Amino acid sequence: MTDSIRWGILGTGHIANEFATGLQAIPDAVIQAVGSRTQASADAFADKYTIANRHASYEALAKDPEVDAIYVATPHPMHKDNTILCLRAGKAVLCEKPFTVNVAEAKEVVAVARETGQFCMEAMWTRFLPVYDQVRQWIADDAIGEIRMLQADFGFRADAEEAGRLLDPAMAGGSLLDVGIYPISLASMLFAKQPDKMVSLAHLSDSGVDEQGAYLFQYDGGAMAMLSGAVLTDTPWEATIMGTKGWIRIERPFWNARTATLQVGEDAPVTVTPDTIENGYNYEAMAVMDCMRKGLTEHPRMPLDESVALMETMDALRAQWGMTYPMD
Repeated sequence: MTDSIRWGILGTGHIANEFATGLQAIPDAVIQAVGSRTQASADAFADKYTIANRHASYEALAKDPEVDAIYVATPHPMHKDNTILCLRAGKAVLCEKPFTVNVAEAKEVVAVARETGQFCMEAMWTRFLPVYDQVRQWIADDAIGEIRMLQADFGFRADAEEAGRLLDPAMAGGSLLDVGIYPISLASMLFAKQPDKMVSLAHLSDSGVDEQGAYLFQYDGGAMAMLSGAVLTDTPWEATIMGTKGWIRIERPFWNARTATLQVGEDAPVTVTPDTIENGYNYEAMAVMDCMRKGLTEHPRMPLDESVALMETMDALRAQWGMTYPMD
């Protein structure tokens, strides 16, 4: 590995552009290559970000000897195969969330990651933002006492073009995997486990996937999380962590937050807005690079076993709704 870490980006859609923009803010990161399904798409993306190696297939990108790590930015149903392709080619992989479509796929990816000894992580970028370092510090310092409740939501109204993909079962559509995963992953981070009990409701579209859903989790000892996701309904995009001494509000949008407020009893609220570089995607990339340099194959902030557990939770929610995907 060179002093700089050379990235390949697999896919050229919206999220690939966001990640590429973030990578450009990291001095020792190089966007070395891009892979797409057509040469024209690869060339257009490469021209935009001044990328040297342009591949007309994902296989060619995975085999590129000048690439150290690959960001998988394809739609949900392709994550498993694309990630395994890159792992078997000897690349570190950062796979866009959701890690896979279901828990069976997640376990398959994890088995390959551990067999090959390559770094692999689900790209839950929210966990690496600077404001979450402060949130974790407040919690570690017992500022709000024992966490008893979490309330978080992520819902938006998709336009007609977005809705076509988001409501397509063949694309593992619906709100759960696209946006519901953010509050569910936040709950997993805060409670450091999956719920003991789950009660949920979802409104399914004519195509059979969830337009919106609400999830009530309960943990051993009585702590609760009240979460929701939607793709045809706007919601506040806030998260509030409530404890026995006070609460923390992570301001809109909590999944790309810049500001958080601590309220303890009748004390004056404390609001922090840590310096944040670029669009925030750079922080998860830097975390991957740090692990690679240390020889780690997982990041403790987003370990593979947790990604598997999150898929188990989301599979269980879908089971409550009678909602399946063709790839199940």
